[in-house]
Amino acid sequence: MNRLFYRKAVNYVMLTCTGLCTVLTVSILFVILGYLVYNGGKSIDWDFLTKLPLPPGQDGGGMANAIVGSALMVGVGALLGLPVGFMGGVYLAEFAGKTLGFAVRYMADLLNGVPSIVIGIFAWSVIVVPMHSFSALAGGFALSLMIVPITVRSTEQFLLNVPRALREGALALGAPKWKVIATVVVPAASKGILTGMILGVARVAGETAPLLFTALNNDFWPKNLNQPTAALPVMIYTHAISPFDDWHRQAWAAGLVLLTMVLATNIAARWIMGRGISAQKG
Repeated sequence: MNRLFYRKAVNYVMLTCTGLCTVLTVSILFVILGYLVYNGGKSIDWDFLTKLPLPPGQDGGGMANAIVGSALMVGVGALLGLPVGFMGGVYLAEFAGKTLGFAVRYMADLLNGVPSIVIGIFAWSVIVVPMHSFSALAGGFALSLMIVPITVRSTEQFLLNVPRALREGALALGAPKWKVIATVVVPAASKGILTGMILGVARVAGETAPLLFTALNNDFWPKNLNQPTAALPVMIYTHAISPFDDWHRQAWAAGLVLLTMVLATNIAARWIMGRGISAQKG
């Protein structure tokens, strides 16, 4: 009887502790989000979304160029990094042996853990220095290096989750392996692969350090990929440490816009994954 009481007491205490930790974690998240929404929501207006920044000390203006610049560099990063990550994930899931596969996975995990500022220094040395100019291309290249390992690992995982019976059935019909992968395996895992890609892009959208070394900043509209380009994370940094109250207000607004963009991509990823799961069940 005492042993049963002890077990129930321990279970109750541990359940209470885990519940309190869960509530604390969620509460911290909602406090941060609420603080950002409160300060950023009252600072967003049409001028902020459509106008260029004004000179220091003047109130008003906006960050339209930074919004466009962020979308441009994230797009370049996705264009460069997603195909490489996808093909790497296919290789690991379908072709890699134990030794080489372990090495590639280890290197991908290691690259995923490299600090973003180190990625920025590397991109600066191989793109900015030879070109003698900061540029959106260098910023996109830096972001692509961060997208690759995320895409590699997520693609591999979703491909491995495809039932082996699908592969064996297609091979039994005489289809070559490359065709089995292209027409059977990848389509079966397409929902998950796309979800991983979207989450990878959302992961790098808020990076600041690589862009400080590569794209720098600009107060004008981006005209091409070979010139310094503004980005929301960099603008948040520069405005937040400035001595001007209006710039502080715009930094909060930019933070809310950036959070909204990341939240939208995460919701899109969850929606795609949910549709994929329901389709498989059906």
